Amino acid sequence: MIGSFIALLSAASWGAGDFLGGLATRKQNQFQVLWITTCSSLTLMALLAVLWGEHLPSVSNILIALAAGISGSLGLSALYKGLSMGNAALVSSVAGVVGAIIPTLVGVWIEGMPSTLHLIGYGLSIAGIWLVTLSKGENRMQVKQGLSLALLAGIGFGGFLAIIAQIEGEQIFAPLVIAKLASLTVALILLRTRKLPIPKLSALPTAIWSGFLDAGGNFLYLLATQFTRLDIAAVLSSLYPAGTVLLSTILLKEKLSQAQWLGVGVCLLAIGMITSG
Repeated sequence: MIGSFIALLSAASWGAGDFLGGLATRKQNQFQVLWITTCSSLTLMALLAVLWGEHLPSVSNILIALAAGISGSLGLSALYKGLSMGNAALVSSVAGVVGAIIPTLVGVWIEGMPSTLHLIGYGLSIAGIWLVTLSKGENRMQVKQGLSLALLAGIGFGGFLAIIAQIEGEQIFAPLVIAKLASLTVALILLRTRKLPIPKLSALPTAIWSGFLDAGGNFLYLLATQFTRLDIAAVLSSLYPAGTVLLSTILLKEKLSQAQWLGVGVCLLAIGMITSG
């Protein structure tokens, strides 16, 4: 139960962070937003690593963290671009489904099959997120572009969740610092190859807060994997689209269909089943 609760906190932190990142991308290029969010999250993680007295991770953990950071940064940039298009329900939810499937399969392969109740909960969570993607009156081209970005984001997130969970030992902040350094390098390469200027950190306060919340989600997810199965932590943390969609509905007045509201309810039911048994 402790691990499940922490994973849900991770989903809440990621959901709010993604919402703010999407807002920032409406004003700046997604790679510029990625640079700012990564700088802020790296600063927070480095500070916490020093305060907790964590030393440099082992070589194997460094390599794992680097791979996770590269995967996560590519997923985040795709998600920010998709959210800036104004369809949080579609982009965030599809990314959540794809992002949950990859680490769930890895978890089953490593730790064996979960209980029947958990399997039903997994199925419901995927069905719920699919329902959230259903909306009326969308332009087909916009939907197609949103789906492409959501799939890329989901693959990036799924890779991050599956890879970072392989960190050995009790260290949390130091491996995430390495992962964020990899993300920062990716952001710099993307900016330079597209000849985009490096933005000032003060240019987008929303991106700074997005980075803090993303760092919080990363920390909580990695902590959750120490208390529960990888697949449980991955599925619960991948319910972050519910938070992103609700914030978009309340603050940006993005309308949800009846099917989308049903999807939110199904996700909540899935949470109850996954966290029990």
